[in-house]
Amino acid sequence: MNKAAFANRQEQLLTQLREARLAAGLRQTELAERLGTPQSFVSKYESGERRLDLLELQQICQALNLSLTNFVRAFEEASQ
Repeated sequence: MNKAAFANRQEQLLTQLREARLAAGLRQTELAERLGTPQSFVSKYESGERRLDLLELQQICQALNLSLTNFVRAFEEASQ
């Protein structure tokens, strides 16, 4: 995958994470409380300053009452 395509997919992921939080009606601070992390954790991954691993993504989905499978499926559909 070339750098431009990778950057576009990364931006799509960040957008989807932000939109999922907003759809849940949560501010960054509220999501951070659910995750047991500082607000800066949410801010950094939403801005792309920090990358998430699969386990962290799973925790975020659980905190937002989302299925990880459905989140990834929506990402794949939006990326095509």
